[in-house]
Amino acid sequence: MEHSAFKPLMIRQSSLTRLGSMLNTAVGHSKKPANGEIQWCFSQVKGTLDDEITEADIISCVEFNHDGDLLATGDKGGRVVIFQRDPGSKTSVPKRGEYNVYSTFQSHEPEFDYLKSLEIEEKINKIRWLRRKNPAHFLLSTNDKTIKLWKVSERDKRAEGYNLKDEAGEMKDKGVLTGLRVPVLKPMELMVEASPRRIYANAHTYHINSISVNSDAETYLSADDLRINLWHLDITDQSFNIVDIKPANMEELTEVITAAEFHPTDCNHFVYSSSKGLIRLCDMRMAALCDRHAKLFEEPEDPANRSFFSEIISSISDVKFSRSGRYMLSRDYLSVKVWDLHMETKPIETYPVHEYLRSKLCSLYENDCIFDKFECCWGNNDQAILTGSYNNFFRMFDRTSKRDVTLEASREIARPKTTLKAKKICSGGKRKKDEVSVDSLDFNKKILHTAWHPTENIIAVAATNNLFIFQDKF
Repeated sequence: MEHSAFKPLMIRQSSLTRLGSMLNTAVGHSKKPANGEIQWCFSQVKGTLDDEITEADIISCVEFNHDGDLLATGDKGGRVVIFQRDPGSKTSVPKRGEYNVYSTFQSHEPEFDYLKSLEIEEKINKIRWLRRKNPAHFLLSTNDKTIKLWKVSERDKRAEGYNLKDEAGEMKDKGVLTGLRVPVLKPMELMVEASPRRIYANAHTYHINSISVNSDAETYLSADDLRINLWHLDITDQSFNIVDIKPANMEELTEVITAAEFHPTDCNHFVYSSSKGLIRLCDMRMAALCDRHAKLFEEPEDPANRSFFSEIISSISDVKFSRSGRYMLSRDYLSVKVWDLHMETKPIETYPVHEYLRSKLCSLYENDCIFDKFECCWGNNDQAILTGSYNNFFRMFDRTSKRDVTLEASREIARPKTTLKAKKICSGGKRKKDEVSVDSLDFNKKILHTAWHPTENIIAVAATNNLFIFQDKF
């Protein structure tokens, strides 16, 4: 019930040569138009394209593993679906981004907290992959309260010829044994098993919004609205509180934690963002409790843009380190910003996502859309940015050319090799033939969750209950 105490706050809150061309093809780079931009095309869509949508089927998180061979999604029904890259699509020239269902399992079930008379949803808030150490795969999944470590493994052989068991697995009468035999392994149909190896519970009073695996591959953090905990992967009954911003008097609460992430290579550094639009970088070497940040990243507010909605739209919904670890990407309601870890005073780049909505903040406040939490992600080389918008639009920004494009994930383009056409939004005046009026945007169709393959131009976009996979033009 304590969570409701700060709910009002959250509301405020030319190829050069033939050889060069062949090399590009070999590494999976597609032909690009003269302006150097990637041409994106449809590859696959997962899920039904019916108008009838079941709440439990709505996708709530998307995550590639470290080599991009597996793609995991979580939904509001507590299920995790893992897709595996088709082996033929990796070796074809040019490469294709095709994924097939690998494993599906129920990660979380709905629960009830009797002490607080509170229902705990089964919705999967976050999925994070662990780096692979053996033939099995491991991932962390979390709902509002409980984090689970899952092992996903393959079995294609079974043991036969036991001495004390029959073929059905029943124990034999020892009196009928006439000799000893060595059991043998025989081939069987491939079976993918998902089993929970650890359950980390009872450590969060408020709703978990982030989990992040450390580069040391031994620890991870989990963050809720007011606290961040540090866990060891092998220990389930103990965690260390490393950030606590809960005031003694909840009436004095002025901000909540919105996202947190470990640095990709420095195991002692992590960042967390807040509803005030601040990003704090903490160093765990400084103190056991990281209440004092090492760096504070904040952009001064322009008094000319001050309005009733300023606090709400400045709240950061997602923060991500670049793959190099030098930069950070943050997403607020209207923009994405790139921060240099060496400069705290302001972002080095700001990209407006849907500035045309600034004039509609009042209606977006009334229908609660202004509280939507959009995620953002880096391209495979840190030179591109991907994030979502409304009307099933998603935005891409090229940091080198400073160009941006709006694309749409819709059933109309769900045909193989269909090239995505850029969308233009008209915010006023006379609308051109190929433009979309801002008044006709469907705010129920929103892309909150996106992921980019770690080494190739393949993206996964969650549009309500559908997972769209796009790749560069082949």
